[in-house]
Amino acid sequence: MAIATALTRLLGIQAPIIGAPMGAVAGGKLASAITRAGGFGLLGPGYFGPDWIEREFAAAGNTLVGIGFITWHLLKNPDRLEAALAHKPPVVMLSFGDLTSILPKVKATGAKCIAQVQTVADAIAAAKAGVDAIVAQGSEAGGHGAHRGGFALLPAVVDAVGPLPVVAAGGIADGRGLAAALMFGAAGVLVGTRFFASQEALGPDAVKQRLVEGKGDDTLRTTVFDIVRKVDWPKPWDGRALANDLTRQWHGRESELGRQVETENARYQAAAAKNDPSTIVVWASEAVDLIHRIEPAEAILQRMVSEAEQLLRRGPALTAAG
Repeated sequence: MAIATALTRLLGIQAPIIGAPMGAVAGGKLASAITRAGGFGLLGPGYFGPDWIEREFAAAGNTLVGIGFITWHLLKNPDRLEAALAHKPPVVMLSFGDLTSILPKVKATGAKCIAQVQTVADAIAAAKAGVDAIVAQGSEAGGHGAHRGGFALLPAVVDAVGPLPVVAAGGIADGRGLAAALMFGAAGVLVGTRFFASQEALGPDAVKQRLVEGKGDDTLRTTVFDIVRKVDWPKPWDGRALANDLTRQWHGRESELGRQVETENARYQAAAAKNDPSTIVVWASEAVDLIHRIEPAEAILQRMVSEAEQLLRRGPALTAAG
């Protein structure tokens, strides 16, 4: 099981698959399982601080894992970066914000820095800043992102920053997505939602089961969950999640929600205490249709690679004479 690309060479891995640093979902067990399976796992502290970072690095044990941060949030909470870099992670991923003041600190430790972007202009800026790889995230992605479709954005970013390795993200959940991304010029893929529905991911079973049952047609990009949780995400980023009772009530009525946020936040917190997916956010990509069961991360990764290998081997037959 091996697909050799610029990403596998950069990170010294067998499979060109990175586990997305999903906030409070990608803990040490998931990240280490992805790395042990041949890909590369990233911790996702989200809005959590040094205590979470310490605990999840410990949970990863001796397995090499990296970490990913929300850049604008990290700039307000630099203690998170200090806590992470103390563990000498080989990879740090930065998303959503200006990384120029953070990048030198990361590079000084010898870590590789990966920047996730949603536009060609941001990809060019990150490349000029000196990152080691770019993640081109399409709007199909679960969680926070922007609005360009992935398979239009991806080749444009490849053309703009090559030969820097470019990793595809957004709506990739099986070997078909991996093979397609490679054909578009990507050096690998960043996978989130599919690994959320894994045994090792942090998060309630009810939420994972909601991913198994979910449909891509039922996802939407919205700011409702940020407003109700009082998380002040800057523009242009919003989040893709499965629609539920909360979005049906408030999506399109965000100004009114803001005026009632104290009441709605209390209601949300009560639902969160019960892990009630009819109200709480379930971040999910448009590829959620492709998730049929909760599995070990190793099985998910190995199947993705096997499927992609089969498809890539089939390629020459498509151009055969006759």
